[in-house]
Amino acid sequence: MTAGEPIVQMKGITIRFGDVVANDSVDFELSKGEIHALLGENGAGKSTLMSILYGLYQPQAGEVYVKGKKTDIKSPNDALELGIAMVHQHFLLTLPHTVTENVIVGLKSKGLFLDLAGAEKKITQLSEKYGLKVDPKAIVGNLAVGEQQRVEIIKALYRDVDILILDEPTGMLTPQEEKALFATLESMVKQGLSIIFITHKLHEVMEASTRVTVLRGGKVVGTIKTSETSETELAKMMVGRPVIESMEPRPSGGRGAVLQLKNISALNNVNIMYLKDLSFELRKGEILGIAGVDGNGQTELAEVIAGLRKVQAGEIIMDGKSVANLPPRKIREWGLAYVPQDRLDTGLILEYSIAENLILDRWYTGEYSGRIFLKQEKMKKFAQNVVSDFEVKTAGINVPVNSMSGGNLQKVLMARELARNPKVLVVHNPTRGLDIGATEYIHKQLVKQRDNGVGVLMISLDLDEILTVCDRIAVIYEGKIMDVVDRKDADVDYLGLLMGGRKAIPKEGTV
Repeated sequence: MTAGEPIVQMKGITIRFGDVVANDSVDFELSKGEIHALLGENGAGKSTLMSILYGLYQPQAGEVYVKGKKTDIKSPNDALELGIAMVHQHFLLTLPHTVTENVIVGLKSKGLFLDLAGAEKKITQLSEKYGLKVDPKAIVGNLAVGEQQRVEIIKALYRDVDILILDEPTGMLTPQEEKALFATLESMVKQGLSIIFITHKLHEVMEASTRVTVLRGGKVVGTIKTSETSETELAKMMVGRPVIESMEPRPSGGRGAVLQLKNISALNNVNIMYLKDLSFELRKGEILGIAGVDGNGQTELAEVIAGLRKVQAGEIIMDGKSVANLPPRKIREWGLAYVPQDRLDTGLILEYSIAENLILDRWYTGEYSGRIFLKQEKMKKFAQNVVSDFEVKTAGINVPVNSMSGGNLQKVLMARELARNPKVLVVHNPTRGLDIGATEYIHKQLVKQRDNGVGVLMISLDLDEILTVCDRIAVIYEGKIMDVVDRKDADVDYLGLLMGGRKAIPKEGTV
């Protein structure tokens, strides 16, 4: 086939899960030698469509053509035989095994024994070639989330494929690594590789793709050449209305510190000192972003502030009080609100109702606790007010929260924390996995808290998010703060160097 010819054609694809139509008569076409972006909100049907192409799902209607031939892809093995590989957003790795074992799993051996040394050599070559640093001998379960994602990318590249599906592949990369990946993809397509790029980041679509198809509610809104559109137009296509793209930064000079970390050291879960002499301050009425590649101490940082992890050395001062190693309840009573990164396992109890989840941190107080039973009417009124104020979509306040979407779960979690009227709000990856509409809503809530004088610490793996919302930006690397800069003076290349651990000449505006 020659460049520009259709290498994949999906015609009239329809798939239902119960009463939900995930893909509704979807037409999609990938040309040979192009990068085709697939864009849409969470739940729009992007990953489902590509899972059909990869053989994970079978549609109830529609046809798939690969290289001009009608195909019936019943499994990922079928897809690989056709030269199609997929890098998933949710990892398909075996944690107790090494990187090499995960990469070569399913491949046929040429002899009686696996050539692990040869595989390790090839993995190292791929790692160096594509800027995806990973140790072939490392146990995957010991790797950070970002490193595990790199293993998934290498696992796909290891196979000789000519169609590559990438599902949100840059979420854990520094700006430099992201640019290197895009350069590599561009080189690949020049050599005939064809790539489908699923992303929610509009700048990635504009920078990396040739064409873009937008899905909304399981249907195709349109397909357009990237050179003939804009981020604003694409965002409008995604949600059906204009979207605010950036918040105005707020100068933070002149306001006192509401949270100070002084020379903090703390262990990680395997007793390695992961935070090392870390220091910074959060000011009243500002949003301070913590940027960095995953696995550089972000989780440990959030947990030491919240009292969930012991401080080995150093001080934490919140609103003039020393809070290091105090019980979490006491820290919260003194003014901390905390939205953890894992809303499913840590933030909420999925079998509980909205009303029950909203009082998890205050059930013991006289407002909600009677002598024997909880005060149901108080719980009901509180929950009804939250559902109304935060625009939570639900069948009722007494239904289990596990029936709700990710965006609505995050609203419930955020509402519970903001109801405390906090002095300090710590949010960890607050919009991860959310669609653009829910993300916009959460960002507005954070800015509202800032404007009310709350000190907001936003830890996020999404540098775009940090550059959109935060007033100042601190970069964390290997448990240390590399530098802090005002957002208006932030230079993406400089931030990327810091995220990669490289010392650089400070830019104007560092504080």
